[in-house]
Amino acid sequence: MSHGPPAGHAVPALDDVLGGAAVVTLPLGVRFRGLDEREALLLRGPAGWGEFAPFAEYDDAESAPWLAAGLEAAWEGPPAPLRRRVEVNATVPAVHPDAVAGVLATFPGCTTAKVKVAQRGQRLTDDLARVAAVRDVLGPGAAVRVDANGGWSVAEALAALSALAGAGPLQYAEQPCATVEGLSALRAELAAAGAVVPIAADESIRRAADPVAVARAGAADVAVLKVPPLGGARAVVALAAMLEDDFGMRVVVSSALDTAVGIGAGLAAAAALSREPLACGLATGSLLARDVAAPRRITGGAMEADAVTASPALLAASAAPRERRDWWLARLERCWALLEEQGRGRAPR
Repeated sequence: MSHGPPAGHAVPALDDVLGGAAVVTLPLGVRFRGLDEREALLLRGPAGWGEFAPFAEYDDAESAPWLAAGLEAAWEGPPAPLRRRVEVNATVPAVHPDAVAGVLATFPGCTTAKVKVAQRGQRLTDDLARVAAVRDVLGPGAAVRVDANGGWSVAEALAALSALAGAGPLQYAEQPCATVEGLSALRAELAAAGAVVPIAADESIRRAADPVAVARAGAADVAVLKVPPLGGARAVVALAAMLEDDFGMRVVVSSALDTAVGIGAGLAAAAALSREPLACGLATGSLLARDVAAPRRITGGAMEADAVTASPALLAASAAPRERRDWWLARLERCWALLEEQGRGRAPR
């Protein structure tokens, strides 16, 4: 699959892209994904704001779709919406059970929670206690998901999910194993054990050369789609339609620890899906201690899918040091060159 510039559109001139670039460093309120702060490069174009923020360990080839997504947002704008509000889930990092109530309080009205599990240095008993605390706070009827970020082997995942599902239903387990083959084997093992735990694929879609491979293998029930690594909101809408229509999968649109600008692109994609998604993982703004725009409110467990404008004052307050700005601008230039070489983008196969 090609993650190039928006289908049918040329890459904007580099000088125009650089002219609207701002690099920020944002502190996190809770350590997340091993990070204490989030760096991002924001783009201002004729259609608004876009974001380019691939994680530091990603090479240029993997980072280029993130730039395509930012350019789409800033130069093309969002796809046409089909709904104004998007239901979202609460996200609970791998915190102590005593901290769960405080985390969930930042997600007013949310009845779905994604709980991080399989954290390095923790045990299954920690995961069981954290999930139990989430159930206690949200009460019966809440939908609970767990996210292992590929941290288990098939055997570990089978044991962990059997224990977690034994304590209460799971809406799904997100990326319990790292590979498509592992997910497929786990689904078979769970079925043989009589454990009802749907499997969701995240990394097996966003970090795959072919994001449809996991569906073709019958390795997942739910697709977690993220705008930046898939090359833009329109690519997400097209891929979601294929996965739903051709493979019968459910879809969730999620963030990649985005700033308010990136979350806006995710909400735009979710609002444009032909079928309403499951509660989306787009309410992650509270993970940032400081953002580039005013906090987007969660009301009744949902968020408005409206445009985001970065605040000049917040951009100035969060401006990255000179050396980090130079690093990001050099990365942007390399990824811009890759997109220009690819030419026109293509829809998902």
